[in-house]
Amino acid sequence: LEYNKEVIDLSLYRLEKAKKDLEDAKKTLELEMCDTSANRSYYAIFHAARAILALDGQDFKKHSGVISKFQQDYIKTEIFDKTMSNIIKSAFDMRTESDYEDFYVISKDDVKTQVSEAEQFVTTIEVYIKNKIS
Repeated sequence: LEYNKEVIDLSLYRLEKAKKDLEDAKKTLELEMCDTSANRSYYAIFHAARAILALDGQDFKKHSGVISKFQQDYIKTEIFDKTMSNIIKSAFDMRTESDYEDFYVISKDDVKTQVSEAEQFVTTIEVYIKNKIS
């Protein structure tokens, strides 16, 4: 399958955004800014998912749209393991609670796990994209 330059550029741009968010998640975790780290690690996952959807010419305004399309096209088809689905779902839930729920306190251990899973997610997507476009 051939991809045009615009599609590749968009996908790689989103992937870079994901990697920057992941770095921010790690830095804020070191500073024990758990809410911020949870948010940034979620966005790393989200932008990685958008990077892969860009290759398919897909995008969605809502986060739920990105997540469900990713699951439909990449998890149900077994391109990626179900753990990728679990990672994106738990990160979305944690970010939503952390950002919107009053008195929600996120534990450092939970954030550590999420940052580690975000790294796994972004790396897996990066390898997939690089293989697709090379």
